Amino acid sequence: MSVSESQLSNTSLSSSRRRTLLAAAGASLLGTPWVAKAQSSTLRIAATIADTGVERFNGQGLLNGAKAYFDAVNRAGGIQGRQIELIKADDEFNAGKAKDNALRFAADPSVLALIHPQGTRQTAEIMKAVRDLPIIGPNTGATALHKSGAKNVFWVRTNYDQEVERLVKLADNLGLKRFGLVYPNDPFGQSVLESFQASLARRKIEAVGIASTPGTASLEVDAAAQQLAKLPVQVLVMSLAGTTPAFYQSYRAAGGASLCYGLSVSGTAANLAKLSKGNDRPFFSVIVPSPNAQKFEIVRQYRRDMKAAGFESESLVSLEGYVDAYVLAEGLRRAGPKADRESLIAGLESLSNFDIGGVRLNFGKNVREGNSYTDTVTIDGSGRLIS
Repeated sequence: MSVSESQLSNTSLSSSRRRTLLAAAGASLLGTPWVAKAQSSTLRIAATIADTGVERFNGQGLLNGAKAYFDAVNRAGGIQGRQIELIKADDEFNAGKAKDNALRFAADPSVLALIHPQGTRQTAEIMKAVRDLPIIGPNTGATALHKSGAKNVFWVRTNYDQEVERLVKLADNLGLKRFGLVYPNDPFGQSVLESFQASLARRKIEAVGIASTPGTASLEVDAAAQQLAKLPVQVLVMSLAGTTPAFYQSYRAAGGASLCYGLSVSGTAANLAKLSKGNDRPFFSVIVPSPNAQKFEIVRQYRRDMKAAGFESESLVSLEGYVDAYVLAEGLRRAGPKADRESLIAGLESLSNFDIGGVRLNFGKNVREGNSYTDTVTIDGSGRLIS
């Protein structure tokens, strides 16, 4: 029997009828989200992600990482004897749909938190609309959002100022001074543009060339690639996500010869596989260790749990989702046996100098940016990340 979201959200259905439909549909982990329960024996965590479209690999990577961690917790008996239930909704990387999904989750008292909303515009809309539901690990480094002071939002990734500074510093230390940037003309891209310009200004460097694409999910990248390929750029920062391989291939085809750097949000398994095909390969900034850096306990644990969950591909994005879930689960443990939204926030605030297996996070009563970890990696011919 197939049950649609619209059927389940129809207010004419009784609670018992809704539960019957859910059972018939087999909705459990990653199941249909639109059913409110006055009380729940499970710890219900929600996610709104791009499950379709160009950005689906980021969305699916985040979700797979979170699922791998929550599955491991559940196999070990759960938290306070309660299993974690992860439910999702596809927002198609559309800000309006992401906000609507988040509002539905927030209206369901059994949902304790929202994990890693995906995208700058999506996160901004959700943050404006949802003020009492804890939000853990938004998948954006937009500095203005990080510094907004929202009490219900806990940032697990570093902001774009820190990521871009890492890349510019690396090039500057190599004696490379002619920088270029490609960015999508949307809030994500504008945030990185500001970080890029500020980093260059601190060094009294002017960019050789800056070009934009229509938006984060737009594959119209050729014009920007051709524009930048004509300029004497030594280092090109690609502030793109799912469209990074398309731009990179177009830039090389147009004769662009600069060293290329990408941001962490472009480090999906699918992107890395495509970018590994050529003779030269980009470097990336990272906000978690490389999934191959097994000197980190968090990486060893992630690899074990991904394998146990049946996920074959490993990536920066799925490790980010895994770390988000790790942090959220620890907040739930500290929230106590009667965890609710308020006690979860208190639990997360207590994560000061918290070691997640080689990376330390620092949250607090008035501290919502928990991570300052950055590094740079590249890839080999098989798409494997090299620290």
